Amino acid sequence: MSLKYPQPRKDESSIDEYHGTKIADPYKWMEDPDAEETKAFVKAQNDVTSPYIEKCRYHKKLNERLTEVWDFAKYSCPFKRGSRYFYFMNTGLQNQSVMYVQESISAEAKVFLDPNKLSEDGTVAIRGYAFSEDGEYFAYGLSASGSDWVTIKFMKVAEIKDLPDVLERVKFSCMSWTHDGKGLFYNCYPSQEGKSDGTETTSNVFQKLFYHVLGTPQSDDILCAEFPDHAKWMGGAEVSDDGQYVVLSISEGCDPVNRLYYCHLETIDHKIKEKLPWVKLIDNFEAEYEYITNVGSIFTFKTNLNAPRYKLLNIDLQNPEKANWKDLIKESDVDVLEWAGCVYNDNMVLGYLHDVKSVLQLHALNTGELILRFPLDAGSVTGFSGRKKDTEIFYLFTSFLTPGIIYHCDLTKDPLEPVVFREIKVKDFDATLFQTTQVFYSSKDSTKVPMFIVHKKDIELDGSHPVWLYGYGGFNISITPSFSVSRLVFIKSFGGILAVPNIRGGGEYGEMWHKGGSLGNKQNCFDDFQYAAKYLVDTKYTSANKITINGGSNGGLLVAACANQQPSWFGCVIGQVGVLDMLKFHKFTIGHAWTTDFGCSDKKEEFEWLRKYSPVHNINVPEDGIQYPSTLLLTADHDDRVVPLHSLKFIATLQDTMRDVKTQTNPLVIKVDTEAGHGAGKPTAKVIQEYADIFAFVAENLKLEWR
Repeated sequence: MSLKYPQPRKDESSIDEYHGTKIADPYKWMEDPDAEETKAFVKAQNDVTSPYIEKCRYHKKLNERLTEVWDFAKYSCPFKRGSRYFYFMNTGLQNQSVMYVQESISAEAKVFLDPNKLSEDGTVAIRGYAFSEDGEYFAYGLSASGSDWVTIKFMKVAEIKDLPDVLERVKFSCMSWTHDGKGLFYNCYPSQEGKSDGTETTSNVFQKLFYHVLGTPQSDDILCAEFPDHAKWMGGAEVSDDGQYVVLSISEGCDPVNRLYYCHLETIDHKIKEKLPWVKLIDNFEAEYEYITNVGSIFTFKTNLNAPRYKLLNIDLQNPEKANWKDLIKESDVDVLEWAGCVYNDNMVLGYLHDVKSVLQLHALNTGELILRFPLDAGSVTGFSGRKKDTEIFYLFTSFLTPGIIYHCDLTKDPLEPVVFREIKVKDFDATLFQTTQVFYSSKDSTKVPMFIVHKKDIELDGSHPVWLYGYGGFNISITPSFSVSRLVFIKSFGGILAVPNIRGGGEYGEMWHKGGSLGNKQNCFDDFQYAAKYLVDTKYTSANKITINGGSNGGLLVAACANQQPSWFGCVIGQVGVLDMLKFHKFTIGHAWTTDFGCSDKKEEFEWLRKYSPVHNINVPEDGIQYPSTLLLTADHDDRVVPLHSLKFIATLQDTMRDVKTQTNPLVIKVDTEAGHGAGKPTAKVIQEYADIFAFVAENLKLEWR
């Protein structure tokens, strides 16, 4: 199918100057999502892409198959609040998971909150929730069309009845009740000019912390903290386990560092009437301090202070000088401490990562001593519930070939024995037909990088298999094993292979691994990913023209940069909601928070890093008659995290660069979804549709045969 691409206006007069260097920005006008010209460009692109995908050979078959395999019941861990238990469940094809309540763990479950009833098309999703300490009141956030903007509503739990309170202009918010159940802390942004529905690009700055008293209008909410001298600061509050303190964690970007203030509520007689008298415990951005629990004035924090793989630290608020700080659990020599939680009064559950596989341990709170290591297969603990007042815990285990097993452990028993509480099963899926291998390959600079490879058993390594190569590599986020029916359809239907390299920039080996792929080291991410492809070709799993590279958000940046740098190494590029204009990303919505990982073009040295790989600014005709790989970009009109202008500018530049290149027959297209955002809360119907589009495009362009 030969495609005729739209020819948008190129404004040759649009030139920005950075530190004496002039950079053309001919599609700057696309930064206005409401301009008629931008809307016309989006429509013109969809008018090319949608018919192309619908004509792809396996589009209908993939839609049917994905719908069929998606139809299995999915459960979250149950969790206890007050005397009741709650959990989320999706019967299979429901657009949003439904929240259920039980009077006891064995009692009949009743629907508590069904977000599917809040919109016709399933585009209203739950985004955050919090119960009062006694479990009698429930606050929950709702987001529409995938936007980061949230509206907080309230319910009386016993009656499952909505209350009149509504909180607006909420974004990137905490939700934490005072233990008297009178109200909760939350964050919101000042009013801004124009709209705030997720389609705008306005920068999100000057976030404030408020306290809402139940039964009063939002206009009466009490301002508890603001930072008028620091536009980018964001402060989330958490009420301590004992209800005596409010802990305020302040960040200014996405780096794992924060300031930490607190207020002892006794000093204000537990009455919140004005800005709180914050005590500044840590007043710098040198390390991360995450509140875990406290016994009186002795607080336990998870920290990376002089511990890139994290440790637990005790600080006595009555003797807060650094010389008095004590390690409760020292940093591991090899494993990364990902999270910790206090359970059953004086116990702690610790979640570690060992070579990208979860480890779960029980420790004593008073000594840090190891009590038990929970038995786990190679995979991920993706859900956990249990609090200081609970006598039991639940945890959810998953892997590339395990849909999910929820375990329950009664902590009052001796010996402690986790039992299977519920197993999630997929119809007609036999895990024994597949295998997962973890390899360690050498990157360009000889760094050893781990990679998971999943495929049918007993395949012949003859270079013939299509590969789905997925990567992220940023923001200290670890990409751990997860179950995906869509990827299994690719493996099963096309004889495919899934490969997931844990490249630098992520958190898989702690802060050193993160820093090794951020700021001036960002090229390491691209090298690691490209050398994953090289390894798969060298070991005869596949050939370059059979490799599809895929990533979203920061991973969208990854695949676009790699396609620009090594176009002959890949057959297909699927870039979802990517950050692609690296010189201007910080100017839109919450982009300013990412400068901690990327740097910022306002600074000369950082501008020099960014211009070298910024995907929009590094598109060239490949040499030696090589084609640019078949490319499908996906974005959405309500993505107010990574605004669509990134993808629009990139596709316009790519199509314009390759328009008159006779050898370029591979398609270069974009699909812009409506009533959708960055991905969170996306309804099941839209997810299935998107993956049917993606795999149909890949099968068409890699000439795959259904098996």
